[in-house]
Amino acid sequence: MSPVTDSQNKIAWSYLIAALVSLIGLGDAIYLTIQDLTGASLRCTIVSGCSEVLSSKYAHLGSIPLASVGALAYFTFFSLAILAAFGYAIARSMLPGLVALMFLTTLWLLYLQAFVIHHFCQYCLLSAAVTTMLLLILIATRRTRSCASKP
Repeated sequence: MSPVTDSQNKIAWSYLIAALVSLIGLGDAIYLTIQDLTGASLRCTIVSGCSEVLSSKYAHLGSIPLASVGALAYFTFFSLAILAAFGYAIARSMLPGLVALMFLTTLWLLYLQAFVIHHFCQYCLLSAAVTTMLLLILIATRRTRSCASKP
């Protein structure tokens, strides 16, 4: 068995950091899901517009809160990132597709907030920031991996 190189160690750490970042998104999405399912009112403290965004027709897929879909995506990302950190190649190969889908969804939801609903939700903006961070971490990880594989 060959010793773990410094670049392999960095790659494992980057997946662990991505997993921890995804927990922020998971917590945010679970909070929004609970608020939706209990009917509790949600207060925005940074921007005003949470109630307009979260009560819009775009906040649900049928009867399912969109936040619960986000929670599922963040949980899946977290699980795959942990597996990737421990060297599971299948998990590493699935993460880019998942984060690309999450990022495209984020762009669509930001578009809806800006140009259709004309309000922003701070919790949705947090989710957008988390997804963007996950994308950037994976891009950096991929670059580190490609540099490490060059002779």
